[in-house]
Amino acid sequence: MNASSAQQSQQLVDAGNTVLPVVFNILDKWSCTQAQQMALLGMSSRSTLNKYRSHPETAKVSKDLLERMSYILNIHKCLRIMFSAEESVYNWVQKPNSHPFFAGRSAMDIMCQGKVVDLYQVASRLNAWRGGQS
Repeated sequence: MNASSAQQSQQLVDAGNTVLPVVFNILDKWSCTQAQQMALLGMSSRSTLNKYRSHPETAKVSKDLLERMSYILNIHKCLRIMFSAEESVYNWVQKPNSHPFFAGRSAMDIMCQGKVVDLYQVASRLNAWRGGQS
């Protein structure tokens, strides 16, 4: 790894450490359980989750975690654009959805399957809906 690549990697880690508390705030407002938080963030250990929550500056922010946080922020942004009521912004992810993609499941059910692509699929649908597409 050359100096430029090392510097870029460190900048990503620093950005991730700054964003992590914001993401945890969103997850709290979405009423996520610890298990849901772990699935959304791709973590396999409660102790890691608790450590990152209490000391985000010490988090080892991987590209996977950065991507997951990016989708969570994107989903939150879309919901803030689509809904004016705070309750709708924060409760939508937990509510069952009749859209064919969701098939009665909530966005949280989809996102907590553990794969980054699950977050991507929810984010891409919200981006399309807020743009007027179905």
